[in-house]
Amino acid sequence: MNRNSHIRAYMTPNEVAELLRVSPVTIRQWAQKNWIKATTTAGGHRRFLRKDVEEFARQRGMELSPDGPPRVLVVDDNRSFARYLADLLASQSLEIETAHDGFDAGRKVLQFDPAIVLLDLKMPGMDGFSVCQQLKDDDSTKNIRIIAMTGYYTAENEANIINAGAEACLAKPFDKAVLLEVMGLDLIGESKLLPGTSGTDQHIM
Repeated sequence: MNRNSHIRAYMTPNEVAELLRVSPVTIRQWAQKNWIKATTTAGGHRRFLRKDVEEFARQRGMELSPDGPPRVLVVDDNRSFARYLADLLASQSLEIETAHDGFDAGRKVLQFDPAIVLLDLKMPGMDGFSVCQQLKDDDSTKNIRIIAMTGYYTAENEANIINAGAEACLAKPFDKAVLLEVMGLDLIGESKLLPGTSGTDQHIM
């Protein structure tokens, strides 16, 4: 989130999404339904008063994320991919932590308090489906945004992780611009294809 967003009267949809820890798509839907007050600029862009956002959150018992760069937890058992993704997102002015299995992810969520979890589906031990379900079943973590990633995409896997509470499922390899768009963030720098899997091997491109 823009560090100065707390002193500006109006917020963008992406800033509101970060503050409320939901998807920008969700913010647009709430605005369309008039659940949250919004104004429209001459260029057709929605803007939100900070006080209206805080009132909306208070009425619904939603916890606001702290000001500062969004915290993102990358969960992937492929350490080279996790490290590459962490470095890439850090270059986008995000605060990043990594975990390499489902149990480590649970511990890091409690310690790091992320706004977003980028979650690989296929991991040894506790897989991404179980991690997602546990986070969404816990009142203290249910508002964390979960974006799934997989090198073994199927329509069934996507449906299952969405049903478990993830807001999107990205098939590896995916473009960094696509990832940042799903996360509700603006692209900084040149678009680049993120590494994916081929069989059991995964290579940094």
